[in-house]
Parts: sequence; structure tokens; C-alpha cells
Amino acid sequence: MSIYHVADPRFHELVVADAAFETLAEGFRFTEGAAWHPDERHVTFSDIPSSRIHRWDAASGETAVLRDPSNMTNGTCYDAQGRLLMCEHETSRVSRLEADGSISVLADSWQGSELNSPNDIVVDDHGNIWFTDPLYGRDSHTGVEREPGLPFRGVFRIDHQGTLHLLDDDYIGPNGLCFSPDKSRLYVNDSERVHIRLYHVGADGSATGGEVFAETRDVGGFDDNGSPDGMKVDARGNVWCAGPGGIHVFDPEGALLGIVLTPQFPANFCFGGDDMCDLFVNAGTTFVRLRLAQPGHPAFNP
Repeated sequence: MSIYHVADPRFHELVVADAAFETLAEGFRFTEGAAWHPDERHVTFSDIPSSRIHRWDAASGETAVLRDPSNMTNGTCYDAQGRLLMCEHETSRVSRLEADGSISVLADSWQGSELNSPNDIVVDDHGNIWFTDPLYGRDSHTGVEREPGLPFRGVFRIDHQGTLHLLDDDYIGPNGLCFSPDKSRLYVNDSERVHIRLYHVGADGSATGGEVFAETRDVGGFDDNGSPDGMKVDARGNVWCAGPGGIHVFDPEGALLGIVLTPQFPANFCFGGDDMCDLFVNAGTTFVRLRLAQPGHPAFNP
């Protein structure tokens, strides 16, 4: 049985026809937040309900606990200095793991009120940190059940001086986000509205637009009704987004190319490997890898 749903012939250029998923680690509760470190050659990922961050090492093939407890961290990424940035559901804050092992808090409130639950996170070439802030970390399964901190669910930016800015509050469930390879486009999805939105980013860190770019509808007749979640771009500028049945791949104009069908719902994923042709996927209770024909775009450039 094929692990691909092909919507456009161009999809064949991106994938390896006879490739299969390889399980790298399993036995987790709900994995998220994969981030590849090209110099140290490892993938860091979260297990939210277990409140742990794990690290899979490419050289040894082993997985070890990096942070326990992690305050129910969800999304992670690296900044230009190679420091791990984390979205903590339990504490409703964005934090950073320093080289000495200490934790710095980068954002935890907006205009005097606690953030809802930072969820996913990316960094641009100027050092600005962008993150989504839905309510999922205030749910009993992926956080601590409590009332919202803010009256809206927004998308924020922390500038290189540490000041927090609100990009947009017109969301129900802001979730995954990623940049185009040249950082001129910011894609943000809304899990509750089942769509991806597009912003145009200026050199000063401003972002305009917010129009709907694509929708992750169940076009393949899959049983899995998952909503858009983790999101990345490849070297060609195609947008890869978790959705019903697997990872949906859209061209830069928003046309669906195909879907990589995953063994469990892919809450998040990242590109990695020495040639960036490995697709590492947080598939439910497992952490798996799939070989691709074309490279992803590195989210972190040391």
C-alpha cells in the first residue's frame, strides 16, 4: 500500500516511491516539536503529557531525556546561537535553554495578563522570535486545565531587544508556523478553521496580509480528521503541513501537491540529515523517519 496520496504529478519529484517509515523511538504519550541541529546532528522533540524533552542522536541512534520536567513544552526551535527555544504549556511562557543549562524566560505575559499557552515557534534571520498562543496548553491532555489568560488567541513576535509585539489576534486556534526560504513570507495555520494564512514580512520585522493561503481538508477520504498542526517549508518553497491523514504538501501558490500518509497523526516534524532529505516525524506515540528525494529548508543555520 502506498504511503502517498498524489494530487499533482510534481509531488513525485519530492518523494522516494518505495520509501518506508523507520521507527527511531516509541513508547511516548504524544510527541511534538521536532527540531534538527545540523552541527550536533540530533533531533530534539517533546512529549507533552509526560512533560519531557527528548533528544535523538544521529550518530548513536539513541534517544535520551534532555529536560525533565519540561513544563509540558510543545514547540521548539533553535536560535542563531544554537540555543533551544521552547513553548511551555504548563507555565504559559516562551523560554530558552542556555549553554550552561539554565532557563531564561523570554515572554510570559501581554499587557499585564498571562499568555494563553505558547504553542509553536520560529526565528527569522534578524533574531526575531515568532510564536503562536492558542488555548491548547490550558486543556487537561496537553497542559493544565484553567481559564484563558488573554481574551484572544494570537500570533506574537519577540524582537531582538526582547520586546513583545502582537501580530494578529484574528484566530481561534493558531498553531504551526514557518517562513519561506527567503523569510519574506510567514505562514501561520489555524487548527480550528482548518486553513493556513500568509503574511508578507518586511525587513523591519513588520508583517502584513493574513489572507488564506490553503486549507488542509480531508481530500483523500482518510479516517483521520486531524487539523493543521506542525508546518515547515522545503528548499523549493513548498509548504508542508500536518493535516488529515498525514503531511499535506502545497506549492508556493497554495496548490496541493500531495500528502505523505503517516502511521499516526503527525503533530509535528522537521527536515534533517546531512543532506536535509530526512523527514523526522512526531507521529503520535512514535518518532519516525522517512527518506525524501528533495531537501527541506533548514530552519536553523548556525
